[in-house]
Amino acid sequence: MLLSHSIRTRTYKLNRTVLLISAITSIGLSACSTQQMSKPVAETSSSTVSQQPETNKEPSAPVVVSGATPVVGIVSADHASNSTNSPNMLTRSASQSTVMPSSIRVAPEARDNYQKNAANPVHRTADMSVATLSIDTDTGSYANVRRYLNEGQLPPTAAVRVEEMINYFPYDFSNSRRLGRAPFVVETEIVDSPWDKVEQGNQILKVGIKAIDTMYPGQSGKTDSTSVQLPPANLVFLVDVSGSMQSQDKLPLAKSTLNLLSKQLRAEDSISIVTYSGRTQVVLPATRGNDVATIQAAIDGLQAAGSTNGEDALKLAYAQASKSLKKGSINRILMLTDGDFNVGISDVDEMLNLVKAKRNRGISLSTIGFGRGNLNDYMMEQMADNGNGNYSYIDSLTEAKKVLSDELASTFNTVASDVKIQIEFNPEQVEEWRLIGYENRVLAEQDFNNDKVDAGELGAGKAVVALFEITPKGQTGTFAPRRYKENAAQNTRKSAKNINSTELGFLKIRYKATQNSKSQLIDIPIKSISKSAPLNKAHPDTQFAVAVAGFGQRLQQSPYINNWQYTDSKQLANQSLSYRTVSDPNGLRRGFVQLTELADALQPAVNNNTHPSKQKVSMK
Repeated sequence: MLLSHSIRTRTYKLNRTVLLISAITSIGLSACSTQQMSKPVAETSSSTVSQQPETNKEPSAPVVVSGATPVVGIVSADHASNSTNSPNMLTRSASQSTVMPSSIRVAPEARDNYQKNAANPVHRTADMSVATLSIDTDTGSYANVRRYLNEGQLPPTAAVRVEEMINYFPYDFSNSRRLGRAPFVVETEIVDSPWDKVEQGNQILKVGIKAIDTMYPGQSGKTDSTSVQLPPANLVFLVDVSGSMQSQDKLPLAKSTLNLLSKQLRAEDSISIVTYSGRTQVVLPATRGNDVATIQAAIDGLQAAGSTNGEDALKLAYAQASKSLKKGSINRILMLTDGDFNVGISDVDEMLNLVKAKRNRGISLSTIGFGRGNLNDYMMEQMADNGNGNYSYIDSLTEAKKVLSDELASTFNTVASDVKIQIEFNPEQVEEWRLIGYENRVLAEQDFNNDKVDAGELGAGKAVVALFEITPKGQTGTFAPRRYKENAAQNTRKSAKNINSTELGFLKIRYKATQNSKSQLIDIPIKSISKSAPLNKAHPDTQFAVAVAGFGQRLQQSPYINNWQYTDSKQLANQSLSYRTVSDPNGLRRGFVQLTELADALQPAVNNNTHPSKQKVSMK
């Protein structure tokens, strides 16, 4: 009896112990789960910039890259972090629901900040016939996208800027011509669109500009960026050494980048180094460029620690640049950072106004981004755009060599300032049109003739491409036909004899020879084509640019490219590389082909019921 009672007592205690352990475990798991589920997906850090252009109706928010890793397939960063999709995005929720992870692994929270821009809309030429834009020579988006893909992840859609991806590459423009005394050549070409619907007859208009340098030709007399003799340079390296720069892909890579650049410097160049974290200091006063040992010793001594006081550092860098200001030379601040400004920024507009004021005094600003996790891409692009510089992203020392060695002249030596492009489409030839990319570079029509409106700078040897998709008159477009096609004003114009009825449009380019000079205008009519212009017979440069444009739009999940896939961009890029006249000495274009393969491998499988593009029928 006592034994039975003892057994029952021990069993009771054991059961209580089991229940207690189970309850504790349950509470722990519940708390863990609650913490994970309640944590906001998109959390804005104090380093992010919440300001958006007035034309953007959506509130600013950083794009967050986080989420679980499934067994089958890897989803886009946007799908992993955003609970809602933009109307301009193709959703893949059905596909994702069938992919079940074997275990939940929460990726580290990312606070990368990108400006969200809706894709440029399609315009009816009868309603809006003029397109005006600033050129864009930034290349940061392409290198950043490459970093995502190499790490096994599709990039957030906001990280993709199609024009920066196209303009990352050099172009030949062998069919171009120089207009007047402009420091650049111009090329246009019209080809069939490869991604419109089968029943459509859309075309792609390419407008290309490539800078030459008439002021500082090299010994060979050539005008490409490798032969140009740069004017003396007054450079200030503004280096972020805050705690956020500790990882290997940040300050260590930035130091290697600067050491690489130091070997390109000459005796006539002047170099200073300013660092910033919790405090700012001049690590290296103005030093002659040929004193490489002193420069590299200062670079090698940089260490990351503390918070980020970007505002005071910027003022100190400008003060240092002003001390060594050289008239008629390159005066530029090169800012190396992840863009994580979290101390001292009382007003972003105030800081940008400082950048604008200094650019008008002859000191430009370029930004170079590093790392991930708190990359403030939006801030760095704004800084460079307002500072008449360029924004690059360094994901490897190879990219550093491209930006600061192979393309040194185009990075630092500006040959045309405030370059603006304007096209007036002829309503008798063009039914509809849209600009591909350049969403944050679109200008108002009246801004074209206003010299006070800032625009992009063109460096020596740099090529810039703008692509327009157009619907010729009489072809099926995006808009349904109108019952009353022409208003009274159109009838009045049509009743007059139109001697330019064979023109597709009229191209105008405005630029300044120097920053503070009066702008100059060149123009050229664009002749329409009456028959098909197959893409497979286009110039290899045009084929490649269209391949990159299709790739970028697919990464953005653009609704305008129908069933165009990464494999289509690969096929078109490979075709452009098959010509004997095409050279790819640094393997940049072949590297692009590899990225299309990575993106295709990472693309989640979906049931695609969209309209087939012509690319699926034949390569035009």
